[in-house]
Amino acid sequence: MSPILSIQGLSKTYAGGRSALSNVDLEIAKGEIFALLGPNGAGKTTLINIVCGVVTPSGGSVTVGGHDIIRDYRAARAMIGLVPQELATTPFESVLATVNFSRGLFGKPANKAFIQKTLTSLSLWDRKDSKIVTLSGGMKRRVLIAKALSHEPLVLFLDEPTAGVDVELRQDMWQVVRELRDSGVTIILTTHYIEEAELMADRVGVINKGELVLVEKKEELMRKMGSKRMVLQLHKELSQVPASLAGHHLTLAAGGKELVYTYDTKAEKSGITGLLDDLAAAGIGFKDLQTTQSSLEEIFVDLVRKDR
Repeated sequence: MSPILSIQGLSKTYAGGRSALSNVDLEIAKGEIFALLGPNGAGKTTLINIVCGVVTPSGGSVTVGGHDIIRDYRAARAMIGLVPQELATTPFESVLATVNFSRGLFGKPANKAFIQKTLTSLSLWDRKDSKIVTLSGGMKRRVLIAKALSHEPLVLFLDEPTAGVDVELRQDMWQVVRELRDSGVTIILTTHYIEEAELMADRVGVINKGELVLVEKKEELMRKMGSKRMVLQLHKELSQVPASLAGHHLTLAAGGKELVYTYDTKAEKSGITGLLDDLAAAGIGFKDLQTTQSSLEEIFVDLVRKDR
């Protein structure tokens, strides 16, 4: 199946010579949730703005549903919904008028049932007649999502969609995202809440200094690049790690009540058997052990550090 979004050799250099994107290649499948992660200034918003026709690329090509964003920009743009970071709305228009206007901009006929369904799913229907200026920051963010969905796009870009939104409404938004994905809409999101990407995304891309560092399925990324920690709860406190255990690179925690062993999930051998043998030889007993996997956030931080 051909990808719904295809980016080839995309680059952007601004007038002052600053390179925001460098030779980015990316393909995204229909119905996928793709999380684009990166530090501030990494190029996430520039990439999104180019695909959405807000910024002109310096080189490369982008197609959406087979439509080139330069040569066939009307057809390409009609397939895209964009929720920007900035709260850009007309303050004295009502919620309903704002969303209906956005639908009309794409030449779509009025559809009261669809607009009502969209506003209801975002907990906005009871505020449909309220002026935008009277809404909270979280509600304004949801109006932006409603505007982006108003013309029934097949690709939805969410640029920091839950910034300034409280936890309960954030959960409501992600339920909407799941329903959109289930209906066949492709979702590309950036977020500073990496746990959301870990929860929602099918694949993860990491961008840094304008370059796409990697693109992986979320589970495969965590399997290949994650590490595991084994925490041993000791019977007796230790003041230091015995010299006989130095080869295992253990660390003490909880005031000497725990030993922490970190090992690579990619290695053929974890070293756990040897560690347990050496602990027994050193006369160190433990009453419990726990293992934890690296989070997506830890992997992301490590990748960005390595790329500096």
